[in-house]
Amino acid sequence: MIPSKAFIGNFIHLSNSITRKYIKSTSRLPVVQSRRSLRCLPILMTGVEEKATTKDADFDLVKIKRALISVSDKSCLIDVGKALEDLGVEILSTGGSARKLAENGIKVTNISDFSGFPEIFGGRVKTLHPAIHGGILMRRDVPKDKEEAKTYQIGEIDLVIVNLYPFEQVSMESDFSQCIEQIDIGGTVLIRAAAKNHRWVTVVSDINQYPELLSEFSEFEGCTRLEFRRKLAARAFARCASYDAVIAERFFQETNESELPPILNITATLQQELRYGENPHQKAAFYVNPHQKVSLPGVSSAEQIQGKELSYNNIADTDAAFQLVCEFEEPAVAIIKHSNPCGAAVGVSAEDAYLKALSCDSLSAFGGVVACNRTIDLAAAEAITRIFTEVLIAPDATTEALSILSKKKNLRVLLTGSLMDMRQSIPTFRSVNGGILYQSSDNGHIGQDDLQVVTKRVPSESELEDLLFAWRVCKHVKSNAIVLAKNKTTVGVGAGQMSRVDASHIAIWKAKEAAKAADESQSRAAGSVLASDAFFPFEDGLVVACEAGVQAVIQPGGSKRDEEVIAAADRYGISMVFTGMRHFRHS
Repeated sequence: MIPSKAFIGNFIHLSNSITRKYIKSTSRLPVVQSRRSLRCLPILMTGVEEKATTKDADFDLVKIKRALISVSDKSCLIDVGKALEDLGVEILSTGGSARKLAENGIKVTNISDFSGFPEIFGGRVKTLHPAIHGGILMRRDVPKDKEEAKTYQIGEIDLVIVNLYPFEQVSMESDFSQCIEQIDIGGTVLIRAAAKNHRWVTVVSDINQYPELLSEFSEFEGCTRLEFRRKLAARAFARCASYDAVIAERFFQETNESELPPILNITATLQQELRYGENPHQKAAFYVNPHQKVSLPGVSSAEQIQGKELSYNNIADTDAAFQLVCEFEEPAVAIIKHSNPCGAAVGVSAEDAYLKALSCDSLSAFGGVVACNRTIDLAAAEAITRIFTEVLIAPDATTEALSILSKKKNLRVLLTGSLMDMRQSIPTFRSVNGGILYQSSDNGHIGQDDLQVVTKRVPSESELEDLLFAWRVCKHVKSNAIVLAKNKTTVGVGAGQMSRVDASHIAIWKAKEAAKAADESQSRAAGSVLASDAFFPFEDGLVVACEAGVQAVIQPGGSKRDEEVIAAADRYGISMVFTGMRHFRHS
């Protein structure tokens, strides 16, 4: 009996509601035969000494006659079991899976009865037996395999449904000894065996694949195609690789090799296929690590309340914006374009911080990404929606604010629920041709007590506050970076320049433009402070800032010409402090 179309549709709906994300079936290749003429090909064996001469096409459709089910996550298990029973498939199963199927009236053979060998060692050995793996791995077109199977009474197994012990979840919550017991051995071996022999065996390694399996059964009369089996086999090997990567990472933590592991395993799950990458001719997707040990609020885990799907550039800019505002304890807002801040500020409220950040460069802010480290209230929402904004990310938003934001249909609103701890050490990666650059995140933090005053003039208390503000912002600007700030608000940003003096010129020019836009008579550089992400190699970049009215400077120091730069600062009567820490940012 073939499951009805209604049953398949209902099951897909059920699975979609249970799982985090329903994986859609891929488009199918045209089938030459008519729907009525589709038949599963029998396996014919002739001659003991003959070798396999058949082509893949001869085994395109394989009838499922016997299935092995051994699952840790039993979601939708009964639906799958009933569908297999309706197709006349013999079901083998283990432990809890077998009990659940039997309790729901589904005929099932316990794996121990099939293999003739009991589960031993507290369930550590259940399926590791030739009767099981022989039935999965035997080549149906090799006569000798067929003969040996008959000799040792090994029956073919056509479908393997396995999902693994939840090591990923346990590894984040448990001690090492508990983690060890959650390492699945039999399950991974079953998955790998079935995937290797996918020419004849179908392997299902995730509950998200159940709807695809039942759809395949419905369309091809209880058979599966080679194309389908190969697709599931690829996913199965990827699942095993991901599982083993998490285990290896946990072991590296125990051996104190997790910071710079001898073998780097990166595993992530497809969260979203993107329309394109940075440019329309580039393919792109967004992958997330659902099993990371450290909780990281941000764009990958945020709830999108409204708006179109995020683009590649949206995701990159939103991540940059949110990381910047998480640097501050006070209400803070950052407005980002092309991963650089065109304005950032702290204020007495979310609205106040936004308006101050906007005033730095209101022209560049058009079409930007806005991040805030406070709940968005009505006043902030009204201010933000006055100009076109691509994305807004914040920990939360009030009902009144969401009502205002909803009027801007194209505005993407993301709520994270909490803030990042910017002092956590998180691995970061960058691809290069033939390799990966790996480093810990820039979680360096400088406080007032860490500063070294190197000039005759000592900065005032208000200047110190502005210097530390500018320093935190500068950390998030592409190098070479110069940030001018006043009253904990950026007034000019020079980003991503090949020379530091050019970055100074741009920041000063931006400060003049901001004053002009606000109809102010004096450049906002006058009376401001300056932050430089790295030392001044020459005095020129400092001198142009001093001549524009900058009163205090914060920089790492460490140049062989530090004495010349300090002398220039003293000559202009400004204060300067060294941090001893550099904040280069190249991506």
